[in-house]
Order: sequence, then structure tokens, then C-alpha cells
Amino acid sequence: MSGNTLGHIFKLTTFGESHGKALGGILDGVPPGIVLDLSEIQKIVDRRKPGNSAYVTSRKEEDQVEFLSGLLDGTTTGTPLMFIVNNTDQRSKDYDNYKDVYRPGHGDMTYDHKYGIRDHRGGGRASARETVSRVIGGAVALQILKSLWQKDLFIRTCVVQLGKHKVPEHVLDSVDWGFVASNPLKCPCPNTLKIWQKEMDVLIDSGKSVGANVYMETTDLKIGLGAPVFDKLDADLAKAWMSINAVKSVCLGKTFDVASADQGFDEMQIKDGSFQFNSNRSGGTLAGISTGQPIVGLIGFKPTSSNLINRKTINSQGGNVEINISGRHDPCVALRAGPIVEAMTALTLLDHYLLHRAQCGDR
Repeated sequence: MSGNTLGHIFKLTTFGESHGKALGGILDGVPPGIVLDLSEIQKIVDRRKPGNSAYVTSRKEEDQVEFLSGLLDGTTTGTPLMFIVNNTDQRSKDYDNYKDVYRPGHGDMTYDHKYGIRDHRGGGRASARETVSRVIGGAVALQILKSLWQKDLFIRTCVVQLGKHKVPEHVLDSVDWGFVASNPLKCPCPNTLKIWQKEMDVLIDSGKSVGANVYMETTDLKIGLGAPVFDKLDADLAKAWMSINAVKSVCLGKTFDVASADQGFDEMQIKDGSFQFNSNRSGGTLAGISTGQPIVGLIGFKPTSSNLINRKTINSQGGNVEINISGRHDPCVALRAGPIVEAMTALTLLDHYLLHRAQCGDR
């Protein structure tokens, strides 16, 4: 199986399965001499791990990160940085009934037809469990970015739509990130949070699931990241976000509905001797190149395919069957997706920063 590596200069390769012994990754192209705060990396991983609230899967994983190479006394050596996370709470027997049955909405059928073999235990490589390696890689990338840019770079996310219920648009003009971090649904609006909590309680009781949109923004970036044809920064961000499990839509900017926008440009002017934009409808890129504004995006997650509702499907023998999926699943996968979106953003930004530096120096 190919396609396990992301990046051009700064590359992340992940390995491992949902119910295997461990998951992990190898970071290649790591600049030497970068001091990493390993405790901060663990904090970011802890934000993603299961079992943190009543609204996510009850699977309990400590997700303790162990670095095996590429560090000397906490400083990068420039050699490949390898890390692992051991699986400790697998319940593979939960999936015995699905060994020969294709779960609707999952990759079971496509895997079987492409490779002739699949790991039915939790989805194997197709499981969202694989994303723990991405979060670790992204946490490393963020620290390297901060070190190389010598600035306090932030990449933040919140949930702005749960099912049919949206956060008011004006809330995104000034997000209370402290409030986002304090609630289990990662909602930026107290009034909307109350609606979502009632919605989630009903969903959990009924065994159903729901989709959601995640909003992402960065602090101001360096102008010039990306290239205007096939290596556009926004194109690579879109690929990185679309590679996340259950993601079905992405956009640069604060709305998916760009077709009905009254205008699609951002006016520019000189004010107090410095250049600035009057808006950021472009989401922080023009012609695939960063404008120096924050990168802003929306990432849409479909409802969790595994829930307690009966549905029709087929088995590997070509028969028609019905399936009811038991086990431990997230009623809304987007609730734990923030750190994953942030990680994929950091990995892409660092890769493009190193590409820019290789091609243009420090311009």
C-alpha cells in the first residue's frame, strides 16, 4: 500500500492499525538544532485522545508518546524523528461479526476490492485511530515553525455547525478561544452550546450520529508561501484536510457558499505607512500564495458511519444482509477533530515554509 507519506521537504510517514500493537510515524526533513517541548506535544495529543467526555467514544487510550530517534537531550539532530504510541484498549472481538460484511460508509468494500485483504478490526489503517500519528507530527511541526519564524504562531479550531444548528456568523469575528477550550463540544457560542447539548443527548439516546463543520484560523502568516500553479498553498491545505477521516468538504474562507457572495476580492490600502487588506474573503491566499493574513478555513465532517441504526449492505460472498454496528464510536467525529485539523495545517505550512526558503531564501 502506497500513500502513507505527506510532504515535499518536511515529510510525515505514518504506520500502524487501529487494533495493532502500536501506531507511529517517521518525520524526515527535520531541521537540526530545534529544542522540542515534549510535554507540550503530549498536551496536544491528549486533546485528541478518546474518552475525554460523554460525547465521544468510550475507548480509553493513554496515548503516551515515545520518541525512538532523532532527538538528543530534547533537541532535534536532523536525522529522522521516529515516534510510537502503544494501543492498550483494543476490543477486537467487537468486530468479529463484520469480518465478511461491508459496513456502509466505511472503506471495507473498496479495501477488499483493491487489495484482496483488509483488517476488519476497527477499520485497520482506515480508522480515525491513525490520526494520533498526524497530531504528533503536527505538534512537532508547529514547534519548528515557531522556532524558525521566531514568532508566536497559533493554529486554532472550533466547531461552528452541528447538524442543522449553526453558530451565528458574527461570533467568528472575535472568537472566545477560552470558552471553546472549556466546553466538550468546542462551541464558541454559549447560546448555541445549549442547543447542541440537547441535540447530542437525543442522538446518544437514539444511537444516531451527526455531522459538523470545523472552523480553523491561524495568526498572520509570512507572505509568499506556496506557488501559483500545481503547488498552491491552498491546494495542499485542501488535500491535507480532505485526507482526514470523514471529511467531505473544505474551503478557504468563512463560508462554503462562495457562489452567492456579493464580491470575491479583498481591497488593499496603505494605512499608517504599512500595507493592509480591508477584509479576508480569500482565506489568506491569492493565486495559491499566502497573503500575510491569517489562513481561514472550514472543514466539513459527515455523520459517523458507525451507529446503532439497522441498515442494508452486502457481504464478501455477494449476499444481501442487514447490519447493526455495535462497539464504541463517536456520535460526532468532528468533536475530536480540532487537533487533527490543526496538525495537518501545521505540517503543510512548515513544508511550504521550507520549500519557500529553499527557493527564495529569506525573502
